[in-house]
Amino acid sequence: MAEYKYDIVVFGASSFVGEILCNYLAGCKEEPALRWAIAGRSAGKLEAVKAKIGKTDLDIIIADASDESALRALCSQTRVVTTTVGPYALYGETLVKVCAETGTDYCDLTGEVQWIRQMVERYDSVAKASGARIINCCGFDSIPSDLGVFYTQQQSQELFTENCNKIQMRVKAAKGGLSGGTFASLINVMKEAAGNPALRKEMADPYSLCPGETDKARQINPNLAQFDSLSNSWTIPFIMAAINTRVVQRSNFLLKQAYAKPFLYDEAMQVGEGLGGRLRAAAIGGGLAGFMVTASLKPGRWVLERLLPSPGEGPSPEDQQNGHYDLRFYGSTAKGKTLVCKVTGDRDPGYGSTAKMLGQASICLARDIDKNEVGGGLLTPASCFGNTLIERLKAYSGLSFSVIE
Repeated sequence: MAEYKYDIVVFGASSFVGEILCNYLAGCKEEPALRWAIAGRSAGKLEAVKAKIGKTDLDIIIADASDESALRALCSQTRVVTTTVGPYALYGETLVKVCAETGTDYCDLTGEVQWIRQMVERYDSVAKASGARIINCCGFDSIPSDLGVFYTQQQSQELFTENCNKIQMRVKAAKGGLSGGTFASLINVMKEAAGNPALRKEMADPYSLCPGETDKARQINPNLAQFDSLSNSWTIPFIMAAINTRVVQRSNFLLKQAYAKPFLYDEAMQVGEGLGGRLRAAAIGGGLAGFMVTASLKPGRWVLERLLPSPGEGPSPEDQQNGHYDLRFYGSTAKGKTLVCKVTGDRDPGYGSTAKMLGQASICLARDIDKNEVGGGLLTPASCFGNTLIERLKAYSGLSFSVIE
């Protein structure tokens, strides 16, 4: 195994979530000690991050997202590059290209399904040849969903000696906020789709990240407001489902239909029981529909860009600390057996918990996942990490995985 100066380089360390990640890594107690550095285009901002997290001896690497030679120099020094520089569709491709070509492992936080599809098409074969493991979606989208399904399938095998052919995830509770960077990524996706009918069609395909998949089924699409008998609650579509469902299907594809052939998966968010739940579902569902329509129109995007938080803005440290989430996975097998699993996390999902998940995914990739056992390619959290990351998340990231029924 080649020797590197660093285990991990955090690229985009001065971004909103990048700084939270650096603060988390600064407190990690790994044996041997984690060797890591921070990178970005502004030396001044990176120095400010060092001072804020109390790591004045931390190395700095200067590199711009579009500077291929600088990124190659960065990759030559580290096992893993972890990037928070988004929107990834605007700023992410050069780093993926360099990592794929140099055999450097990579983690990110993207939720931009159309960009992941492009990266699969362009660099999956390159990464397989070099041995680079390119792992997208290593935050709240989509680690809890992807590993929650993986865990539920394992429990189904243990209890019933068969996999579930359908799993439905319900967000029972969640408290947290969104940053300007998240909104910027969402607005960019809507902008790309607005002028591209082919892209809109691709984004509606639940198997868009599974090129060559032949075992397909009509997937379930929860309505804007509907009563859900599984959770005995009114539900609305979960805003992260568009990326999570596709990542879960790609995991099944990469694991050679390890779950089922075909496999049904959907996500929704609980909003309450009775008349109150119904009214909330109608109001929130209508609001979501209005937001999506507004974001699909150029004048609407102009207004939203001025009303929503700007990149670099996000939930306060107190809000991050006080956030939480509770996800339920309702699994059923072809023979009619059922089970319910639960995944919970402390901190707000999008930032406090996401930073811990991304940090442990990066450490897991650098320290635990042997390249002889997991080869290169554009992978998912479940297909690359599996149980190894689940144990890390339980031990160090405030997540729990359990069977409740």
